[in-house]
Amino acid sequence: MTTELTVADGATTKTPGDAPGRGLRGHPWLTLLSVAIGVMVVTLDGTIVAIANPTIKEDLNASLAEVQWITNGYLLALAVALITAGKLGDRFGHRQTFLIGIAGFAASSAAIGLSHGVGLVIAFRVLQGLFGALLMPAALGLLRATFPAEKLNMAIGIWGMVIGASTAAGPIVGGLLVEHVSWQSCFFINVPVGLVATAFGLLVLKDHRAENAPRSFDLLGILLLSGAMFGLVWSIIKAPEWGWGDARTLGFLGGSVVCFAVFAVWETKVREPLVPLGIFRSVPLSAGTVLMVLMAFAFMGGLFFVTFYLQNVHGMAPVDAGLHLLPLTGMMIVGSPAAGVAISKLGPRIPLVAGMLATAAACFGLSRITADTGTLALSLWFALLGLGLAPVMVGATEVIVGNAPLELSGVAGGLQQAAMQVGGSLGTAVLGAVMAAKVDGDLAGNWADAKLPPLPAEQLELVKKGVEVGYAPPSPEGTPAAVTRAVADVVHDTFVSGMGLAFTVAGTVALLAAAVAALTKRGANAEAGAGMGHV
Repeated sequence: MTTELTVADGATTKTPGDAPGRGLRGHPWLTLLSVAIGVMVVTLDGTIVAIANPTIKEDLNASLAEVQWITNGYLLALAVALITAGKLGDRFGHRQTFLIGIAGFAASSAAIGLSHGVGLVIAFRVLQGLFGALLMPAALGLLRATFPAEKLNMAIGIWGMVIGASTAAGPIVGGLLVEHVSWQSCFFINVPVGLVATAFGLLVLKDHRAENAPRSFDLLGILLLSGAMFGLVWSIIKAPEWGWGDARTLGFLGGSVVCFAVFAVWETKVREPLVPLGIFRSVPLSAGTVLMVLMAFAFMGGLFFVTFYLQNVHGMAPVDAGLHLLPLTGMMIVGSPAAGVAISKLGPRIPLVAGMLATAAACFGLSRITADTGTLALSLWFALLGLGLAPVMVGATEVIVGNAPLELSGVAGGLQQAAMQVGGSLGTAVLGAVMAAKVDGDLAGNWADAKLPPLPAEQLELVKKGVEVGYAPPSPEGTPAAVTRAVADVVHDTFVSGMGLAFTVAGTVALLAAAVAALTKRGANAEAGAGMGHV
């Protein structure tokens, strides 16, 4: 039996299968549970690697750039593929894309754990990101089609809470696994969870498709957008090595700009565009998208260096580093449902502005820490950061999805997640470049101020690489203890000064995000949701 639901904008949603309201399939809250498991795995994996990065670097003898690509490759694959994946869900059904995504994500996770070289790890991380891209927008599409309008905001709030909690919990879970098992276990853990999520999804998820769903694919648009994204991030990552004025850097940046421009023109001419540019006529939707980019830029970019600070400067074990981030995790978990209530009563604008102002304050506070900063001060700044991020994770999602037409729910979900992943990738890359430039400029002066003897070129290069991650390399045998301590102090102080500048940039970006948040408002199409079955 097939039922049809005509929604406010004239689109019709077909739901093949049993009549709604019977059995487990299509039950809204079970649907939410199912997609939450899948989203939790993908989001958790996005940050769980951060705490394992130092161990992976050492075990695989990887460079800092390679370690960054373990993170950036994953985030970039998500960012490039999410909108396309959302369009696939709109075309073929979000249930199918979600299930393929979670099964493929589990399989690629197993492949990463079995890899013995950093090149294979990066390659399978990219594949993992592509499968993750399939399920992320499908999750929002399923929620949008399953929940009635009066329950949709609550569902998105819980969905946002899962994303926020999973993002913040990654370092803690990663710390426990790295210290007590291995870095490979950070990926193997996805396999049983993925199998459970696939089996549960087969049982409870119900397909929903718009009557006017797309019938073709904008292949040129996919290529142009992918090329633009890749060129932008690649140029930023390689700029510290090549130089910002190098022809290669400028070439990739210029190519990215050209691809974006041609993409924008093409999308106005193709019959079924990858991204209908008309949706950006909605100022709140556009503001919500920009807000997600800026929020992730500040959060993900800063978190990358915090793990090195805790482990290499303070000498913490991975699990201890993860536990020191517990105030951040806890405040995001507690703050997300509270933010959902506030957004329901006040609308998204006030909570979003307040959240980004708190995030900016936390970033500026973290920019002033030193190598000797204690646990209490760190905990206060981490807690403020989590409190600020919670309403943004929840509210920006509602703003983007709620302001998009129902038949574009997959594209809207892909846009929301793409914005967050692009922001995270760009934040890691840009703040990494800021960090590298700062420590390279300060190291010679700090070394001279400590009255340390000049180093041979080969040993100096080794020290420079260590400074970028706050690691003082072992001194040659016979080096006096006082000299060894002085070298460690120079390395740590130089690293912290670079991290301070990175957090200052992150705080400035967060202030800009607060201004953007003032342009948001409650979703204009929120009433177009479909509610079927048990609620």
